[in-house]
Amino acid sequence: MAIVVIRIDDRLVHGQIVQGWLKALDVDAVLVISDSAANDKMQQTLMKLALPTSIRLDVKTLKDATASLIDGEYDKENIMILATHPSDVAHMMERGLKIKSLNIGGMHFITGKKQLMENICVNDEDIKSLHQIYSKGIEIESRVLPDDEKTDITHMLEKEYRTVCEASK
Repeated sequence: MAIVVIRIDDRLVHGQIVQGWLKALDVDAVLVISDSAANDKMQQTLMKLALPTSIRLDVKTLKDATASLIDGEYDKENIMILATHPSDVAHMMERGLKIKSLNIGGMHFITGKKQLMENICVNDEDIKSLHQIYSKGIEIESRVLPDDEKTDITHMLEKEYRTVCEASK
């Protein structure tokens, strides 16, 4: 299996993914990891309609996606993984998934989150999960489109992690 990119983007499949990322990447399948989308047939249908017919869409719960990845279901394919939360990626890594890099594309503001960058808003759980990922030597970068310059956001994350740790004392 070649995980071409693993991306946190709470919008999942949308225009930037289809017109930007998929046109620049050689992928056979997009694996969406979202418990809510896995139980929403309408959302699945809309995402499938947005993708080129040559790219398969799999929408799975975190539990099912983790098992599929660890069990080798995608070993002979190039895949793009889309997840909504950093905790999902941390969970998969705890279960044995090996990754080299994590792209943060869009984590939008909701109550309880604070803005780190224009397209990245986080809460304490997000910060802890991203720290857990980064502490394993994984590159964490942000960019909207694949041709954009990578922005290493680990310095921001580590600063926020220290703040979260201080607040919990």
